Amino acid sequence: MSKNSALILLLCAGVLTGCADYLNRYETVTLAAGDTQKYNSLLQTVDPLNPASRNTTIKGDGVRSAAVAESYRIPP
Repeated sequence: MSKNSALILLLCAGVLTGCADYLNRYETVTLAAGDTQKYNSLLQTVDPLNPASRNTTIKGDGVRSAAVAESYRIPP
């Protein structure tokens, strides 16, 4: 193999490698297209939780809750 043919072979390999990388980046519409505004609004929301979700005191009657639990344990 001559020196010129090796140089041409290396040059062609380099060009084809660049083409393969170029073909991986095609311009089409993806499945996520159109969600940008929704994503940005969710991203910039200060506190997305409901304010009532911070209330951790659950009002309930212990006697009533015990009666309900007992009714599940003993079928009627």
